[in-house]
Amino acid sequence: MNLSFDERLNQILPRITSRDFLDSKGLGNEIGFWIFDYPPDRELDMRSFVFGTVLPALAKQVPALRADTIDLLQLVTSLLEERNLLDKAMEMQKNKGDESTLSALRSVLKEDKIAQKIAAQHDIANLDLLVLTGVGAVYPMLRTHTLLSALHPIMGNTPLLMFFPGRYDGHSLRLFNTLAEDHYYRAFRLVPETT
Repeated sequence: MNLSFDERLNQILPRITSRDFLDSKGLGNEIGFWIFDYPPDRELDMRSFVFGTVLPALAKQVPALRADTIDLLQLVTSLLEERNLLDKAMEMQKNKGDESTLSALRSVLKEDKIAQKIAAQHDIANLDLLVLTGVGAVYPMLRTHTLLSALHPIMGNTPLLMFFPGRYDGHSLRLFNTLAEDHYYRAFRLVPETT
């Protein structure tokens, strides 16, 4: 049976509050990386549901659960501001275009550096869950599959849940359902479309 987008949304909270999810049980030796993929045209519905329903309910239903949420666009913006590069990057983008700007920012926005920034800002070892949002907003500055790979050695036993505007089939990520596939097979779909 195929699940609708709304039916899949309604399975997020029960899934992420289950002991199997939080303890990464049933995954063999794999780390607890989870992806909730969704149609890109439902981005606003997704944000509304996650921030208006899931996260507030999570705090009420499991108050002892230590969870942090990272908006990748806010993280990248604050990193550029810290380095006094945000205004320069916007001016460069206006004058020289996207490619030149991305090339100039590449050394600052390397995924391993972003992963280290996440580790420095969040006490990963003492979290029960880390949630990543804003994936579509940071493309093409960050590549999701590379960021996830950089987070592997950092996350330890802490589950990570990424909300992904596009398609994840368990083997590859296809951002916005249109871009070329990036192969990534170390995560699990949080709520498959079929039961």
